[in-house]
Amino acid sequence: MIFWFLLLISILLFSGILIWTSTFHPKEVQAAPYLSADTAPELQPSQSLKILSYNVQYMAGKNYVFFYDIPGSQGPDSRPSREDISNTFREVARVIRAENPDIILLQEVNDGAKRTDYEDQLTRLLEMLPDEYACYASTFYWKARFVPHPNVMGPAGMKLVTISKYRITKATRFRLPQLPRNVLSRQFLFKRAVLAVELPVAGQQPLVLLNTHLDTWAKGCNTMQQQIIRVDEILAEYQNKGHSWIIGGDFNLLPPGIQFQWLSELQKTEYRAETEIQYLFDKYPSIPSLEDVNGPNSREWLTHFPNDPKFDRPQITLDYFFYDPNLKLIKSYVRQADTWHISDHLPLIGEFQLFNTTESCEKPSEYNPGFPDKAG
Repeated sequence: MIFWFLLLISILLFSGILIWTSTFHPKEVQAAPYLSADTAPELQPSQSLKILSYNVQYMAGKNYVFFYDIPGSQGPDSRPSREDISNTFREVARVIRAENPDIILLQEVNDGAKRTDYEDQLTRLLEMLPDEYACYASTFYWKARFVPHPNVMGPAGMKLVTISKYRITKATRFRLPQLPRNVLSRQFLFKRAVLAVELPVAGQQPLVLLNTHLDTWAKGCNTMQQQIIRVDEILAEYQNKGHSWIIGGDFNLLPPGIQFQWLSELQKTEYRAETEIQYLFDKYPSIPSLEDVNGPNSREWLTHFPNDPKFDRPQITLDYFFYDPNLKLIKSYVRQADTWHISDHLPLIGEFQLFNTTESCEKPSEYNPGFPDKAG
């Protein structure tokens, strides 16, 4: 009896060690890998800066209904074909070249994942872009040597990626709160994050570009609220240092206003009528603005086109920029006309003018984030 008990304990202990060592356990804050070419230029005060944010859906394309696209994981597809991946790479590169942004914020870029043939997608994309995109940083937010899900059954690897024409001097990964699942399943889930890169500005504090992809499937818990509060804390840290900043990405949250009413009853179970992202809208200027998403041209700001076959066009807004009030917005838009076939998200573009601190002797005021007492 004792032998079998000890054998069971040994098997459980060995299994626990194996699972832990084969999954991803990032620190609360840690350095992120980056590369910056010595020949890359430095930002100048008062210059304009064009930024593109794009969830590229691991270059899978729109010819599939993946298992997660249908409620109850009933979608028939588990992975895209190599041909469709290649076609999507070409289309993403085409959009980037046409827009010619200074900074690119990408979400859902695979690296080492079975369902995209273990490829480092960042390396492949960079080979398809002009040489001036010589600076970049990335961080995993899903990584495991083996995911025992029937539609995965192999390695997973997914990254946030920031690509820049301008010099990068630092990259930092900030961990976001995780979904409250059991101890075992938590090891294989996404470890959501914010990737922050610092770009030096001649004669003044660096500009910080932040990239994120918040959780989904979070109904019944306050994870989205906790993640929004953590994002705000990160922004506050940079603002208190006197750094200008811009954050962009896929926030997986509806904007405040009319869009909740557009949803079917089933869709409404995935979102809150009082959206958690209201917290950021109340504090910072945004792209799109509240006026944009609730005005007569609101459909020009839709960024999410589900692969679910019930939908034949973009449905809601999930992608945003929030930015330091010291920055001046020049223009912004969603590139819709020629991107519906590329990903389940559409690219969001913002062009800003940097603030020239040498024109003023005033010091930046201390920032008070005004956090709620708890994320109830």
